[in-house]
Amino acid sequence: MSYADVTGRVEAAAKRSNRGADEVIVVAVSKTFSPAEILSVYEQGHRDFGENRAQEMADKAGRLPPDIRWHFVGALQSNKAKFIRSRTHLLHSMDRRSLANAWLKGPGLPPPVLLQVNVGEEPQKSGVPPADVIETVHWMISIGLDVRGLMSIPPIPDDAEESRPHFAALRRLRDEVAVESPSVTQLSMGMTDDFEVAIEEGASIIRVGRAIFGPRK
Repeated sequence: MSYADVTGRVEAAAKRSNRGADEVIVVAVSKTFSPAEILSVYEQGHRDFGENRAQEMADKAGRLPPDIRWHFVGALQSNKAKFIRSRTHLLHSMDRRSLANAWLKGPGLPPPVLLQVNVGEEPQKSGVPPADVIETVHWMISIGLDVRGLMSIPPIPDDAEESRPHFAALRRLRDEVAVESPSVTQLSMGMTDDFEVAIEEGASIIRVGRAIFGPRK
């Protein structure tokens, strides 16, 4: 697969859900790939890239064009927040109060965040339980965070259709939150194996690595 293949599949999935492809942000997850490999996708016009390690993102951001929009998509330790805060376009993995307080620290307004939801309620995964989402979003907004939406990583599927109930559940949660917090609109869900189903269920952001860059190193 390639970047062109992914954009074509995004366009087709968006059309099936009566949306335009421009309503779906593709985050090219570039973890483990070199600046040269990222630059090859950048030169095709892409600007949104995702990393999951703070030091790796900070290093790459310092070596690549300044108009790249960096998305942090992995688990973030509170004491590492300061290393990427100024370089982050959107933090996808806000999942606890200690990280929220750390993200507030620093000059200027903190970059916007997505609340990570453990939609499959898997004990080994990070994320807020679905039952706590509304209360957590309201608290984070009350302390000054710009919460733009929800993110989830459902159980790894054997077939893409297995992810559909989880994506639909996250969309319903977003709709519930948005009743009182209308700025919470984004849905970051779907990766290489199931991003088309995620788009059909309302994803506004998908996180795709292997389908763009090939197998991880």
